[in-house]
Amino acid sequence: MSVTESVAEGLPGRAPAVHEGILRRQSARESSARTYARALPIVPVRARGLTIEGADGRRYLDCLSGAGALALGHNHPVVLEAVRGVLDSGAPLSVLDLATPVKDAFITELFRTLPPGLAGRARVQFCGPAGTDAVEAALKLVRVATGRTGVLAFTGAYHGMTAGALAASGGAPDVQVTRLPYPQDYRCPFGIGGPGGAETAVRWTTSLLDDPKSGVPLPAGMILEPVQGEGGVIPAPDGWLRSMRRITQDRSVPLIADEVQTGVGRTGAFWAVEHSGITPDVMVLSKAIGGSLPLAVIVYRDDLDVWHPGAHAGTFRGNQLAMAAGTATLAHVRENGLAARAADLGSRMLTRLRDDLGHLACVGEVRGRGLMIGVELVDPEADGSAPAPVSATADPSATADPSSAPSGPEPFRTPRPAAPALAAAVQRECLQRGLIVELGGRHSAVVRLLPPLTISDEQAAAVLDRLSDAVAAVARDHTLHDPRHPRYHGPARRTG
Repeated sequence: MSVTESVAEGLPGRAPAVHEGILRRQSARESSARTYARALPIVPVRARGLTIEGADGRRYLDCLSGAGALALGHNHPVVLEAVRGVLDSGAPLSVLDLATPVKDAFITELFRTLPPGLAGRARVQFCGPAGTDAVEAALKLVRVATGRTGVLAFTGAYHGMTAGALAASGGAPDVQVTRLPYPQDYRCPFGIGGPGGAETAVRWTTSLLDDPKSGVPLPAGMILEPVQGEGGVIPAPDGWLRSMRRITQDRSVPLIADEVQTGVGRTGAFWAVEHSGITPDVMVLSKAIGGSLPLAVIVYRDDLDVWHPGAHAGTFRGNQLAMAAGTATLAHVRENGLAARAADLGSRMLTRLRDDLGHLACVGEVRGRGLMIGVELVDPEADGSAPAPVSATADPSATADPSSAPSGPEPFRTPRPAAPALAAAVQRECLQRGLIVELGGRHSAVVRLLPPLTISDEQAAAVLDRLSDAVAAVARDHTLHDPRHPRYHGPARRTG
């Protein structure tokens, strides 16, 4: 069956049988490692902007956006035009690391967007097509440049699925990685929260590096996410980021910023590190930079460029279609001020979600930055846990500089246990209402929104209506079917 015939199968009239048949064959033939397909049993056949149409004829608002890869949504006209231009030109589609006009245009546009402190002295390495390969390249680069081996990473991090990237994320055991606390308010690792928690995280890091008996030698680099995405949509406080930059700079430890998901306007700045004003030594970029096609690079300070030819290579580094799509995407975001719009719209969406959901005991916190938004679901009936109110401010710019931090710890209330079952129920309820959302966080208890930067105000309102309705429905169902609650109505009826 041709691709055209496969898509045509999704036409109305044949929709239910085609939909079920494809899902059935997927279950029988694809790996048990598949993830999104388990929670989102849909068969996309057409898409434009925020909207996906399934083979069953249903339409969905897509707030997964290819795990953040679709900065402009599905099939944006500027991306399609760029891809068609390469196809119609007769240019080669894959060129290893050879120079081409398409690549030259991509690099020029990419450098135009970089933080000023890096753009003037940057080098770029094209990696394999996925972000995880770019992380591997970054770790390899700083080890070669410094002659050291260890890496500093953070709890809750996600940097990819290859061995080194998994180690930095907390997975593989064979890479020497020291794990540091990542500051957050709702589940502060020190039980403090706010600026006091961030300050303690700074002091912990400083002590670990400066104590000759800590067992942690000076590392080759530090890798961090300005906003932890898979970790539960946790924005790093700007002051803490500035402190990490100062700590690493004072000790000649290269700082690697993983901007795979946060980059290209997602958080309300073109690059998320710009909120804090820091300039990292290395930036890891993928997802949105390819305009929906596979592309990954690292950009780094020129004095780190001590690699020998072939030190990091790969067959699929020269994807011309992705570079053209990426150039069009980067330029469109820059020229149309979409990062600033993401900041404004994201702030309004967070405010409304806090207003709509803040009274629900099953919602622990609503947080985010720009169009990277998370709602953490918790057990409202957990014994021995004091209620933790939804954060009304969650200001990621809170200081972590010891000289300006307030004296004494901030008031902190013990958070309720995470409720992954409730989060999964919210995801199912959203899908029934035509809304695609992602789950994340330590226990997969955070419902995540990653809409395209092109989402309209009207579409954003529709997304929030559906999400709020889904959370409220799950909250009602939990209340009525929790035997600990005085309004218990018996076990919940299972469907599907």
